[in-house]
Amino acid sequence: MRWNLRMAAAERGIWKSAEMRRLLAASGMEISQGKMSALWTGTPTTVRLDDLDVICHVLQCTPTDLLIPEPDKVAARRPAQPGSEATADRTGTDHTVVAPRFGRNRSAPPL
Repeated sequence: MRWNLRMAAAERGIWKSAEMRRLLAASGMEISQGKMSALWTGTPTTVRLDDLDVICHVLQCTPTDLLIPEPDKVAARRPAQPGSEATADRTGTDHTVVAPRFGRNRSAPPL
């Protein structure tokens, strides 16, 4: 996911984090300058749902305006498909994919 707070704020004429912080405070969300800076300049690790609700109220937007999906990044994290014998990492080194085999070398249950 890509955090899109700055762009959503800019589309509504909010250009500075201090202005956004004042608007959030007016809506009942007191936020420290450090946390506001983290929300404004980067992608936060976590966002509380009630905070997200206030941000959306202030910007008159929905969470889908603030959180942009990045399916290419998800696909890049997907493990190799079963049946492929080897994959290459970023250095070009091949690694054999080992798939577990269930049910081998087990005795039958007692009768």
